[in-house]
Amino acid sequence: MGSSASILAFAGSTRTESANKKLLAIGVQAARDAGAEVTTVDLRDFPLPIYDGDLEQQEGVPAQAMELKALFRSHRGLLIATPEYNTSISGVLKNMIDWVSRPVPDEPFLAPFTGKVAGLLSASLGPVGGLRAQAHLRQILSGIGVIVIPEHWSVPGLNDGTFDADGNLNDENGQRMVCRVGASLTGFLQRLEA
Repeated sequence: MGSSASILAFAGSTRTESANKKLLAIGVQAARDAGAEVTTVDLRDFPLPIYDGDLEQQEGVPAQAMELKALFRSHRGLLIATPEYNTSISGVLKNMIDWVSRPVPDEPFLAPFTGKVAGLLSASLGPVGGLRAQAHLRQILSGIGVIVIPEHWSVPGLNDGTFDADGNLNDENGQRMVCRVGASLTGFLQRLEA
């Protein structure tokens, strides 16, 4: 496992101009400012087939999932920005979790997740900003041994004016709250170590 405030950060979207990737970047900077070591990954760089038990039995866990497993195991915290697709999390995010959770030889059950601490962010076109996706993600993560901090933030009603030219939120309160999630996750991890 990495340092006490090592965080793996990713968005549940692969789109290049994803609002959730932009939101994640704000939270990542706040975590770094609070003292965390943050590794940001793009799930597009880890293409995975749809989880299929027969495929797993025939070919094992894909190399990309094994790479992700190693990243999860070497970080204590997770900072996740989830889009909301049809009132839930994206397929790419759920599929990644499903593959990374699969057991492999010499790895304790759910080792990539057990005891990790996560902070959640979301942005959506809809009026609740992805809160339903956050609720589903919180349930999934809690079920596989992840502690999810209470601080979270969602950005509703995405439009061309949501972010400024530097990638910050034009809503000053929203900007502060996203930063609070990154800083709070870092602080939680630091207190666990202390």
